[in-house]
Amino acid sequence: METKYIFITGGVASSLGKGIISASLGKLLQARGYHITIQKFDPYINIDPGTLNPYEHGECYVTADGMETDLDLGHYERFTGIETTRDNSVTTGRIYLSVIERERRGDYLGKTIQVVPHITDEIKRRIAPLLSPLGGKTSRDTSSPPGGAGGGLLDFVITEIGGTIGDIESLPFLEAIRQLRWELGPQRALNVHLTYVPYLAAAGELKTKPTQTSVKQLQGLGIQPEVLVLRSEYDLSDELRAKVAHFCNVDVEAVVQSQDLPSIYEVPINMQRQGLDAIILKKMGLEVGATPELGPWRKFLELRKQATEVVDIALVGKYDLQDAYKSILESLAHAGTYNNRKVRTHFVNSEFLTRGNIAEQLGGMAGVVICPGFGQRGIEGKILAAEYCRTRDVPTFGICLGMQMMVIEFARNVLGYADANSNEMDSTTQHNVIDMMEEQKAVKQMGGTMRLGAYDCELQQGSRVAEAYNPQGKTLRRTTIRERHRHRYEFNNKYKDEYEQNGMRCVGINPSTSLVEIVEIPALRWYIGTQFHPEYSSTVLHPHPLFMDFIKACI
Repeated sequence: METKYIFITGGVASSLGKGIISASLGKLLQARGYHITIQKFDPYINIDPGTLNPYEHGECYVTADGMETDLDLGHYERFTGIETTRDNSVTTGRIYLSVIERERRGDYLGKTIQVVPHITDEIKRRIAPLLSPLGGKTSRDTSSPPGGAGGGLLDFVITEIGGTIGDIESLPFLEAIRQLRWELGPQRALNVHLTYVPYLAAAGELKTKPTQTSVKQLQGLGIQPEVLVLRSEYDLSDELRAKVAHFCNVDVEAVVQSQDLPSIYEVPINMQRQGLDAIILKKMGLEVGATPELGPWRKFLELRKQATEVVDIALVGKYDLQDAYKSILESLAHAGTYNNRKVRTHFVNSEFLTRGNIAEQLGGMAGVVICPGFGQRGIEGKILAAEYCRTRDVPTFGICLGMQMMVIEFARNVLGYADANSNEMDSTTQHNVIDMMEEQKAVKQMGGTMRLGAYDCELQQGSRVAEAYNPQGKTLRRTTIRERHRHRYEFNNKYKDEYEQNGMRCVGINPSTSLVEIVEIPALRWYIGTQFHPEYSSTVLHPHPLFMDFIKACI
């Protein structure tokens, strides 16, 4: 079958959940046996979100091929199990940079470069790589029988357009999808528009006018949505949905609601219940067939509901914003569910952590995650947290910078190097137990120049991490893992023997560079730091083994 395109747009307000709807739709189509992938078009001029403050844009997600991307790609991967690549994340900055570079090379043969057709053509070209396996790995839902997919090509490309209708930054993207819809025809390209239906307490009514206005703006750009998804805190009546359908030129059965739910993982079930995937298949000329059971997904949701016993985990970091640690929060939730526990996280701001208040902050916690990050602010609090947990045998998971703070704390308080530090924080320290990677020392530009993407790591047999990656009953034992990175600094191998002799073992090593990727203290219940980001690899149906083992230790 020819590849079909679904464009997800949003109106009225941002943060309505376009990423969750995109991921949910992808999951439902996957369950029907289709090859799918999902991409995000972000309208900001940054090349990628790698240089953005987390307060500005939330977590920076990293793909296996080393692209710094929007956090929505994390949702795509967690819901569908696909492995996204740089082709799945496109910004205005990347589009304009590509066009300008081609103009400088003379590729346009002296033509005047304009938004239409050159920018819009480049946007359309960015969708083209996803037509083949060159666009990255795709997957079926292996819990469902295959059906309807054609060869190795993609059946569906779902494209989420960032921002809202009316944003000046989004106009070139909307013009590009208008052109594609016209070029491909109604059975190969379709628009799903997500809007907000607010409730006015003073009037005691749900108001549809913002949705009508948003759709009219979209129609004014030459795009008629085929499906409307109405986000609301309240249940929407059939009469209200019929009114929206009437004013927006949409079939009434194609107006579905996305009301607030206890968990984002219930959204695919809610969308399936209302027939979102079936509606889209009909409109694109495909047979609907039987409704998939989504057995493993429903089992996960059932486990979540049954898990009532709470395990309290502290997140020690400096970004007081849940989206800054989105993948960590979701990974903990996945692991908690499969361990029959409800994970309750407590953010502890490391900038304000002191010896005087640390017992109050961490004393009641079953486990502690020392979070990743960059820069000087809050690191002494993280070091203090590492000391508190190490000396009291509290299960502790240090990720990236968190691991580095565990290493520094051990050097100061066990090895006796009072000035031990990272060169990132103190370039004059005599004991730089964390040092800048050799290949990073000549790097001048900030954006996209770190050690990014997936790298191999060999596990030391008999270590706690080796056991975590190879739980009992697993027939094929993994001795080499592959995890994603985002850092410039590394464990200084000059001190490796001294650490090992004093009880902190280097149990994960990159085979090509000898970089230390994992440290642990075997004498403690669970005290492990990873230079990589395991949270990027945890999905709903396949929770990450380190998070699974960490939660077991906390229990």
